[in-house]
Amino acid sequence: MDRLLDAPILIVDDQEPNVILLHTVLERAGHSRLHTTTDSREVLDLVDKIEPDIILLDLHMPDPDGFAILNQLAARTADDDYLPILVITADISESAKEHALILGAKDFLSKPFNATEAVLRVRNLLQARLLHLHQRRLNKTLEQKVRERTRNLEEAQFEILDRLALVSDFRDDVTGEHARRVGQLAALLARSLGMPPSEADLYRWAAPLHDIGKVGIRDAILLKSGQLTTEEFERMKAHTTIGARLLTGSRFPILQLGEAIALNHHERWDGKGYAGLAGDDIPLAGRIVSVCDVFDALTHERPYKQAWPVDRALAEIASQRGLMFEPRLVDAFLSLPPEALAGD
Repeated sequence: MDRLLDAPILIVDDQEPNVILLHTVLERAGHSRLHTTTDSREVLDLVDKIEPDIILLDLHMPDPDGFAILNQLAARTADDDYLPILVITADISESAKEHALILGAKDFLSKPFNATEAVLRVRNLLQARLLHLHQRRLNKTLEQKVRERTRNLEEAQFEILDRLALVSDFRDDVTGEHARRVGQLAALLARSLGMPPSEADLYRWAAPLHDIGKVGIRDAILLKSGQLTTEEFERMKAHTTIGARLLTGSRFPILQLGEAIALNHHERWDGKGYAGLAGDDIPLAGRIVSVCDVFDALTHERPYKQAWPVDRALAEIASQRGLMFEPRLVDAFLSLPPEALAGD
């Protein structure tokens, strides 16, 4: 009841006696925050200033009249808001009521009015207003909780993907950071091609899964320091199909992208890659990660090689323009910021 009696109320009537009477009636009923005006031009400013929970509005006033005020208030009221307006008028014609209701009036009080009826109508509308505000607060709280839980789930999914990528990465990368670096480079390269940020960012999490199929390759082959035999190389090539099988069938875009990357990141633009796909027949995801994977492998130590300087690796990437890599991607990669290419 305290909240009901403490709710701000705005009374608008060009006839001062009517304003005084309504103010007195509501004050005696215990309402403490009463604001009044006889000048309809002040209504919008007063609404902004006092933020009333209900407006008592006369219809027949000098310009702007009550209908104009209703129209102005409707234009300023959000769709999810509920600001009750109690129309006070001696005009009780059906056309006047219909017009006022269309413009947002919630109830009517006919002049001359009964004091008890006036108080009850005001309180009924105030109760509806306070219930609306309470429900809106609850909805916002629930929405916030849903957003937090969704964010937590997304973070958990990303962490799982990160750890999944490390499963294969730790086997042939001393630092276990190769997958992360390839993901970062792939996201940057995708952005440089004009992909929307949300789409390009998928590469940050999907590209690190490119070598997940290496979990199916024996250490004797994967960690061999010398040149692989033909049979061993054929077995090594199988990591692309193994990885694709591990990721296939998912309904999530990240894993669908990961599947395409795992299967195609060893294809070559000239058709001399693992499966013989060439040019645009190679999915774009595979083409993007191929450049990033090779560059990172060149610039970091592996069991079978020393790390190359960045400038030498970039020269090698440039030399494979139109051969191993799509020309457009080589040009975009070489245009990436130097600090992005010097990742640790």
